[in-house]
Amino acid sequence: MNSEVKIVAGRSNRAIAERIARATHRELAEVTIRNFSDGELWVKYEENVRGVDLYIVQSLHAPSDNLFELLLLIDAAKRASARRITAVIPYLGYARQDRKDQPRVAITAKLVANLLTQAGANRVITMDMHTPQLQGFFDIPVDHLYASTISIDVIKGLGLTNVAVASPDVGGVKNARTYAKMLGDGVDLVVVDKRRPKHNVAEVMNIIGDVAGKNILVVDDLIDTGSTFVKCAEAIKDRGAASVVGVCTHPVFSGEAVELISSSEAISKLFVTDTIPLRDHYPNIEVISVAPLFAEAIVRTHENQSISSLFEKIEG
Repeated sequence: MNSEVKIVAGRSNRAIAERIARATHRELAEVTIRNFSDGELWVKYEENVRGVDLYIVQSLHAPSDNLFELLLLIDAAKRASARRITAVIPYLGYARQDRKDQPRVAITAKLVANLLTQAGANRVITMDMHTPQLQGFFDIPVDHLYASTISIDVIKGLGLTNVAVASPDVGGVKNARTYAKMLGDGVDLVVVDKRRPKHNVAEVMNIIGDVAGKNILVVDDLIDTGSTFVKCAEAIKDRGAASVVGVCTHPVFSGEAVELISSSEAISKLFVTDTIPLRDHYPNIEVISVAPLFAEAIVRTHENQSISSLFEKIEG
């Protein structure tokens, strides 16, 4: 190896950082992160990072302090002469603000990409971006991992028969098709047609595909308020589905999302990953760790090996 590897955690998702470090047979590097009494952030590496291949693990869910904390960690590492700085971002926040969908709004996803680059990041490793085209917003290499390479084994373990995979909107069809392909021949694809009268509000208009008597797997990249997902599951169940199981990468779970999901009789089980930490344990929500996938990506990146084999299953 050309240099030493160190993995450091921000405060937004220390649990997944610890799992990633354990999977690479390392301890997390020591860093101090503080808030002054006025709220200002302050970071300091408590060990030498000069010449080190440094991986900073930080999810960018709310609040925005998580983003700024990552920027400070990158800047401090750059000024401490780290050889290469990789931002490992399990959940890339602001990814939904990727275009001007109305006049006089910011394209915040592009701004975040610029900030990470200007702060000094040499590379980004992330998972299930809201739109994969966001890789083009970055002027540095981006490795885009897919949770499906791990979660598919859990889904297969359920032993479901007569399965169809549903996308809660047109934009998620490719992801749903990936799961359908992984589950084998004869798995149908269902698309839920919906419209959004305003932010975080969705109305189901139509269901394209046959769901009657089938076990439906609803696939989404993230769940925010939960209303869209619950309405989608209930509409499918009302059309005669035998059961509805959900799989989602990023459990944003704002507002009363958990309560909505837990109280819905239409959803038998929801699988999420640990890209965003949950505040508690819930009976019908199960967490799948994607730390092993990030750990393998870190090892291969450090050794200058290809990581394309980590997501070959979802291509083509």
